[in-house]
Amino acid sequence: MTDKHSEQRFSGSDIQDLQFEIQQFTAARDWKQFHDPKNLAMAIAVEVGELMEHFRWSSTDQSRGILQDPATREAVEHELADVMILLLEFATETGIDVPAAIRRKLAINEARYPVDKARGSALKYDRLV
Repeated sequence: MTDKHSEQRFSGSDIQDLQFEIQQFTAARDWKQFHDPKNLAMAIAVEVGELMEHFRWSSTDQSRGILQDPATREAVEHELADVMILLLEFATETGIDVPAAIRRKLAINEARYPVDKARGSALKYDRLV
């Protein structure tokens, strides 16, 4: 059984379209001068921290409940968008093909986490028996 979220898919062209929109936004504000790999990586870390802030001190169940409040959900969506925007801008700046990089990493993880050993386990690949 699939849910509505598992059916959402991004294509490489969707990602490229987003990267183009982000480039246009950044260029219009003359911000490219500040968006080198080091500063983008730091900005990503800062924005991830802001995303995490919404869930600090909550249990697993509480963290799911936090998103039921419309105002908090919107704030979380904004932080997620900030993270994604910066990740895509980092990829553009460094020439990383996001879909290709993800597929390569999934292939590595497929080998590291075989279903028969990893299913239902949170152990790191080097501890799976």
